Amino acid sequence: MKSEVEELNLRFGKEAPENVLQYFLKEYKGKIVLGSSLGPEDQVITHMMINIDKEARIFTLDTGRLFPETYELLDKTEKRYGKKIEVFFPDNHQVEEMVQKKGINLFYESVKNRKQCCNIRKVVPSKRALSGMDVWINGIRKDQTVSRFFNQMVEWDEHNALIKLNPLLNWTEKDVWQYVKENNIPYNALHDKGFPSIGCQPCTRAVKPDEDVRAGRWWWEQPEHKECGLHNQE
Repeated sequence: MKSEVEELNLRFGKEAPENVLQYFLKEYKGKIVLGSSLGPEDQVITHMMINIDKEARIFTLDTGRLFPETYELLDKTEKRYGKKIEVFFPDNHQVEEMVQKKGINLFYESVKNRKQCCNIRKVVPSKRALSGMDVWINGIRKDQTVSRFFNQMVEWDEHNALIKLNPLLNWTEKDVWQYVKENNIPYNALHDKGFPSIGCQPCTRAVKPDEDVRAGRWWWEQPEHKECGLHNQE
């Protein structure tokens, strides 16, 4: 599969998201999954996917530190599309050991601590969710962060040994929200309260009008560190 990635990227690098999803959902049926953070990009992809193949797998991660509004959105999304989204949780023993050693809010103390927390609450359970899959669909876009500018439509994910598909890579934030509004797609209520990007509650804040859309994520860190480890691992 790794050898196919360059050819697939050349073929689909500039294709519309629906066309990309149509091909991959058919060619990799039963071996493809969307990892959804329930952000607007993933909600757009969910909408597109279900219109193509309602049986396609979708999973999300419950880190144990999410906003109430995120749980409300999960419920609304399942009801809107008549589909259960698989929810994966972190290992309770790993969480307990980490908190007992470093405290409940260890992530504020260092990037190392924060990445440990993200690894236990997100990366490890995502590996379980991706087990046996050939393609992992994501909602990342080039203009979200400095580190994502160099991502491609079709990539090889070395850490998970599968193809990583980014169908909205070339879309702008405006493109995403226009599609959400036009198709009446459910989205997190916090987006209307100054939260353009939403993760765990203690690691997310609202942003000011002149700030970058990801400024509210891990706001105490430098921009180049603002990845949880699911994407663009160091």
